[in-house]
Amino acid sequence: MYHVSYAWPLVLASLLVAVLAAYTALDLAARISTARSTQARAWWLGGGALCMGVGIWSMHFVGMLAATLPVPVAYDPGLTLLSLLIAIAASGFALYLVSGADLTRVRLGVGALGMGGGVAAMHYTGMAAMRMSPFIAYDPWLVLLSVVIAIGASGTALWIAFRLRGRTHHIVRLRAGSAGVMGMAIAGMHYTGMAAAGFPDGSLCGVLPGGWSGQGLAPLVITAAVAVLAAAIVLSMLDRRFESRSDLLQSSLSQAHGEIAFLALHDALTKLPNRLHLERRLEQAMRESRRSARACAVLFIDLDGFKAVNDAFGHQAGDRLLSLIGQCLREAMRPGDTAARIGGDEFVVVAEGVRREDADALAARLGSALRQEFEVDGHRLRISASIGIALYPEDGRSAQDLISHADAAMYRAKAGGRDAHHFFDPSMLVNAQENLQLLADLRGALARGEFRLHYQPKLDLRSGRAVGAEALLRWASPTRGNVPPDRFLDLAEQAGLIVPIGDWVLDEACRQAAAWRAAGHAHWSVAVNLSALQFDHPGLVQSVRDALRRHALPPRALVLEVTESTAMRNVEASMSILKQFEAMGVGISIDDFGTGYSSLLYLKRLPATELKVDRGFIRDVQHDADDAAIVSAIVALAQRLQLRVVAEGVETPAQQDYLKQLHCDQAQGFLFSEPVPAADFARVVARAEAHLRESDDLRAVNVA
Repeated sequence: MYHVSYAWPLVLASLLVAVLAAYTALDLAARISTARSTQARAWWLGGGALCMGVGIWSMHFVGMLAATLPVPVAYDPGLTLLSLLIAIAASGFALYLVSGADLTRVRLGVGALGMGGGVAAMHYTGMAAMRMSPFIAYDPWLVLLSVVIAIGASGTALWIAFRLRGRTHHIVRLRAGSAGVMGMAIAGMHYTGMAAAGFPDGSLCGVLPGGWSGQGLAPLVITAAVAVLAAAIVLSMLDRRFESRSDLLQSSLSQAHGEIAFLALHDALTKLPNRLHLERRLEQAMRESRRSARACAVLFIDLDGFKAVNDAFGHQAGDRLLSLIGQCLREAMRPGDTAARIGGDEFVVVAEGVRREDADALAARLGSALRQEFEVDGHRLRISASIGIALYPEDGRSAQDLISHADAAMYRAKAGGRDAHHFFDPSMLVNAQENLQLLADLRGALARGEFRLHYQPKLDLRSGRAVGAEALLRWASPTRGNVPPDRFLDLAEQAGLIVPIGDWVLDEACRQAAAWRAAGHAHWSVAVNLSALQFDHPGLVQSVRDALRRHALPPRALVLEVTESTAMRNVEASMSILKQFEAMGVGISIDDFGTGYSSLLYLKRLPATELKVDRGFIRDVQHDADDAAIVSAIVALAQRLQLRVVAEGVETPAQQDYLKQLHCDQAQGFLFSEPVPAADFARVVARAEAHLRESDDLRAVNVA
């Protein structure tokens, strides 16, 4: 037998090609299994089979070129190409198996036999391409061993490829190690098959003088194989990166789509459902109510005093407060209830399966939760809520009707003093519609110059002279006529219009007081009422200062009237504001005194200059012993505290005489004059002063 020697550099090169082919197989197996479409899977399977087949065949061919015989050798092109096709087919079969959803033992066994047999067939077909004469003598045991190695190596390769295709952690290191083992196994099969071949002495190659000669062919095959395998790996990496970016883009688009869908149905600030989502949810609740014959409730919530928070601390603080309120509502609701923000400071809660008393208890719980102290940007804020309740089906048959009726009930709660809840009553609809139209007219009244000030004189009961006037707002609507103050003032406060209207009243009253002073009435002062919302407004002090400066009016000529309830609602805050007015020299009157809940300790600390006795105590002061005792106590208290006492609502001479006997300082009322325009004020003052002089003269005559 001829002695066969090996060129070890080529042996090493064949081993490296085998390892590279194995790594390519592992990478392509993973790539095929993750292909998104059938077309992409087919392209990767075909291209992978070609690259892997070329790699395995190149290892085999370089390994054969590494063997040196004593005689020249060439290779039959047809059989050589056939061996390449066998390698490609075996590779395609292997990649197809490992790209499936699972790899059972039977599937693995069939695959190992198919691929191992294909590799063995490729090897021995390539050996046959030498067309040696006489034929190559094979050792059957070594041939069998090479086939076993091929099948075992193929089974191991299939199992490793399947196991690694879904891994991402340390994948390059794992694939490299596995490729080394697989490459060694493939090379082992090849060189075992070479060892099984025996070349009898005198053997000649039947392909010569034609065929593919081995001279210079090895570098070309190695280079081509490495290029093909490297290109396959690079393309796989690029495609994977492109797919990863596509996935990232798709994920971002899906996330954006989800966010858009969420925002379409939810409020961006509080993350609560919006009006559209609320109406869908309410429709669902009504269907469930019809099915179960149990009522559902709609609770319309409007925050009291929220505008003052925005004005005092800015809209960012207001937004943060709204977000906290949304969270508060979530926590206070029952499981299964839905809370929605439908705009501004308005929220709606839908409660299913409730009775009237359940809705009442829920409204009370929500109101109590919203009364808690909220901390926003270092400020401790307290608000309250007015809540209207409508029940399905008795208060409405549609979602829009229920929301509208709950809104009407909420306005009734506001009109009743706020921080309360009311159930819907059909009579509210007429008032709600009228209020809506009235509010629309009211919004433009200031800009259209429809407001007027009337003045009611205040007289000193000792001297009989006028000491000033109280400015009272009137609305002369071109379509409604003269609208009574009690018809529009509460509505203006609820809508937040009272602040700009109040600023106009303050400015106009100061202008008129300055005009009276210029006309020689320097001892007259003008009193202006401050609403609760206006009193809490952070710009009030500056508005007063600006009005005085604008009309060059001495501060002592202005008296600001604050109701007892407003002054005592937050005593520390009230004291801070009133002390600023005191420092300016502005007079401070506690209006409607005796109707609230004053603490005498706090009253003593308030920097007031006068107390104004409520007209309710004056009306029956001569006939009601309790009223007489209250008025007498108020006058005595004011004298002790060195405060001026003003009685309002004086309508009869008997009331006037009784107040003089109590040493009440000043009085105003219809006995002296109704509120009149500024142009008529001097005339009614002269008449009132004359009336007082006549009363004093008559009293003196009677005494004599």
